[in-house]
Amino acid sequence: MNTAVTNAPSAAQPATEPLRVTLVVGSNRHGRFGPVVADWLLDRLRDRDDLVAEVVDVADVDLPTSFEPTPEATAALSGVTPKLARADAFVVLTPEYNHSFPAGLKNLVDWHFGEWRAKPVALVSYGGLAGGLRAVEHLRQVFAELHAVTVRDTVSFHNAGASFDDAGTLHDPSGPDAAAKTMLDQLVWWGLALREARAKRPYAG
Repeated sequence: MNTAVTNAPSAAQPATEPLRVTLVVGSNRHGRFGPVVADWLLDRLRDRDDLVAEVVDVADVDLPTSFEPTPEATAALSGVTPKLARADAFVVLTPEYNHSFPAGLKNLVDWHFGEWRAKPVALVSYGGLAGGLRAVEHLRQVFAELHAVTVRDTVSFHNAGASFDDAGTLHDPSGPDAAAKTMLDQLVWWGLALREARAKRPYAG
């Protein structure tokens, strides 16, 4: 899976610094399907001149659930926390496990607080018939508690395994591509607005 995206602003665009977006890949299950969807998402991010993205993959982060700041936890956080802290916005990719999102994703979220505050979060899900939407609704509650703003529109893949071929290409990209554009347009609006607001008036909560 590609883990970095760099875009320079287009000459036709206003001289606005692109939004820094961290894509959080939320599954660490053996045999997971998440990297297929993550690569598709990264391609959508590359298509835009107003976003610069990097990736945090839960499967690469070994954090204890005790929240004890052990040397191992400190080392793991050193590679993750800066990516969250410098982000202007987030895209969180989640599967659905037992009507909710994975424990590894919740653990990563809970190890942080200020990094999420007053920033927008776009949610992308995949699963079976429900397309991971129940996981998305639970995540909205979590991010609201953390003073983050989840954007209204999402991208969800119902029966995700059947939506992509063996090379990771969508059989019919028209619907997901349109949904991703709408979602990312909203993310950019919120990201620019909140970045400007944080610069002028630090968020007190």
